Amino acid sequence: MIVPIILSGGSGTRLWPLSRTQYPKQFLDLVNETTLFQDTIQRLPKSLEKPLIICNEEHRFLAAEQLRQIKVGTNGIILEPVGKNTAPAIALAALKLKNDINDPILLVLSADHLIENVTEFHKAIEIAENLAMNDKLVTFGIVPNKVETGYGYIEIEKNESNDHFNIKSFTEKPNKKDSKKYVDSGNFLWNSGMFMFKASAYLSELEKFQPDILQACKKSIESERKDVDFIRLNNAEFMKCASESVDYAIMEKTEKSVVVPLDANWSDIGSWEALFNSKEKDIDGNVYEGDVILDDVTNTFAFSSNRLVAATGVSNLIIVDTQDALLVTNRDNVQNIKNIVNILKINNRPETENHRKVYRPWGYYDCIDSDAGFQVKRILVNPGAKLSLQKHKHRAEHWVVVKGIAKITLKDKVFNLIADQSTYIPREEIHRIENAEKVPLEIIEIQTGSYLGEDDIIRLEDDYQRN
Repeated sequence: MIVPIILSGGSGTRLWPLSRTQYPKQFLDLVNETTLFQDTIQRLPKSLEKPLIICNEEHRFLAAEQLRQIKVGTNGIILEPVGKNTAPAIALAALKLKNDINDPILLVLSADHLIENVTEFHKAIEIAENLAMNDKLVTFGIVPNKVETGYGYIEIEKNESNDHFNIKSFTEKPNKKDSKKYVDSGNFLWNSGMFMFKASAYLSELEKFQPDILQACKKSIESERKDVDFIRLNNAEFMKCASESVDYAIMEKTEKSVVVPLDANWSDIGSWEALFNSKEKDIDGNVYEGDVILDDVTNTFAFSSNRLVAATGVSNLIIVDTQDALLVTNRDNVQNIKNIVNILKINNRPETENHRKVYRPWGYYDCIDSDAGFQVKRILVNPGAKLSLQKHKHRAEHWVVVKGIAKITLKDKVFNLIADQSTYIPREEIHRIENAEKVPLEIIEIQTGSYLGEDDIIRLEDDYQRN
């Protein structure tokens, strides 16, 4: 029995400004009409069990909604209060499933990879399953097709089987000279970060090499709380856990590790260059999406989310325009986008956290305009959804219904508003919006006050168990 473990905790810094902390790359439809997270699940063999998802607590509604869209059930969604790298995340999955499903084989996958040759992927899974059945800890190594400094490398011991190899060493991301040497030798594979092993085999090696991580994970999941599909940990215990990758914690130390080569047009879509390489090009070598006009432009990626982007007489660029940020960089420099993100974080800029349009479990809001003392939002509430019963210390609000019917709670009154009707919510007044209809509700919210931050919300009741 194989249970897929989908690790979905990354933030995708190098794909800023599309990928943000609260809406990272795995939940974006970067390659096709479905997201990387959805693609990861949909390309699994049909014979596998339902997946177990591990994600950041703040992404729980994104994961649940995207699973609902593709009509996929799960073995649960484990919520990490903070990312602690892959070794603890896999430990949580192994502990959970070893008890629930009698020691299954775990197929550990990242939620943000692209694998174009699904047939070869399925063949590699079959090979790895036989090895895992014999208590091997299997990783999947990508057959390199170019010199690449953005991936780690696995040195292999050649043998006659060619369907799997013993591992001689792991190497972190090398420089260009070493990377070329590794590729030319034919004795190295890219480290994909995908694994397969029995739950018991993983836990046994973790106890041998990282007992503190195992104990912290045991304590954090012993008192788990289930909320529909969400599995909540003992956060205080999990916070004590060391942050380690499974490579460093176990795979580099164990004598049971093997690697299965995979040649399936794989990419971790870890940068704009990787995304550019995954797309079809026009006659000038360009990729463009959205409202884009190019003149005398070559080998360039241009993306527009909402307005016209025009370029002329340039080459080898990445141009990404979103509603609140514009990125322009040379394609040779895409790995340094993380430097821009670090500068934004140091200056407490909001562009690293959220897009202008911010998704919530009830729908989304889009900040249309703001200045000192006021802010204007367009709010969409999904059918059957409602916001929390709340109040604000520092701001008042004025709601105007654009489409649909709004069920309003204001202090001790409950009433409906239709299109073109409005109401005023004074500061400190208890209030709520609900959409009891079968069509989306759209309103314009005008906030006024001395402080307009999202943390000025005192929730009294909430369907989604937010603080």
